[in-house]
This record gives sequence, structure tokens and C-alpha cells, in this order.
Amino acid sequence: MTLREFFDYLSQQPFVVLAYFIGIPLTALLAGVMGRGEGNQSPWKYLYSVLIYLVCVPGIFSVALSVYFFLFERGSLMDANVFVHILPILSMVLTLAIIRRNASFELIPGFGKLSSLMMMIGSVFILMYLLDRIHLVAWVNVPVQYLILIVAGLLVAFRYGFKSLVS
Repeated sequence: MTLREFFDYLSQQPFVVLAYFIGIPLTALLAGVMGRGEGNQSPWKYLYSVLIYLVCVPGIFSVALSVYFFLFERGSLMDANVFVHILPILSMVLTLAIIRRNASFELIPGFGKLSSLMMMIGSVFILMYLLDRIHLVAWVNVPVQYLILIVAGLLVAFRYGFKSLVS
């Protein structure tokens, strides 16, 4: 099964996809009502951690897929699949906004690793886009090993820069 076939299958099963991406924000909203003011305490912060991972992993994948689709494949916004490109991102943003009202992200287990993943994927896409636009390989006859070292060095520099910017 290819990725395209998987997304076509998900598009043919809209009830399951809608139930998943609507159920997670509703669960977060219900947990926020039931545990008002206790979001940073033991049972709620673990529930929020599970909800964040359940919604952010597909959401981050959807953002990365959308960036790839629009920047590198030159896809049209009108051809965007609602269940693949839009719904996971909206569900992720809504769930994070609901959870943020009741709990601090710094106290939720694993959220730091997830934000680091988002930062790394973002910096990789920025580098890929820049390398695609400047056609570095066409300009220079540099062996591939050196290009990989340059990209790895730029990733380390981006990571250090983002960490110093946030801290």
C-alpha cells in the first residue's frame, strides 16, 4: 500500500477520520471541565500528554506533507484533501488551545520532545526549500559527502539558534 492509497482509503472512510479528529478535542474539553484547575496534577497531565501525542503526530505529519505538497510538488490549494491536509492541523491547534487553558505545557510529560521534533522538521524543510531554490548542486561540483556535512552543520546551527531564541 502506498501513501497515496492510504490517504484515498482514509478519504473513503470519513466517519472514522472525523470521529478521531473531533473526539480528541472533545476529550480535552471534557477533561478541562472535569479537572478545572488541576491540569498540572498527576492524572490529568498524563491524559493531556496522551491526547497531545494522539493529535500532534498526525498534525505534524500533515503540516510536513502540506509543505511538501505546496512547495516541492507545486500543488494547488484547491486540490488539498480536507481529511489529510486540513482536518489534522485544525484538530491539533484546537486541542492544544483547549489544553493550554487548563495546563502548562512545560509540566506535561514529553511535550519538550514533541516541540523539538516540530523544530527539527521545520528546520529541515527550510533547508530543503533553500537548497531547492538556490540549486547548490548545479553551481558547485562538490562530492555528496561534503554536501551532507554542510546540511548537518546547518541543522545543528538551526537547532542551536532556535534553542537560544526560545530560551
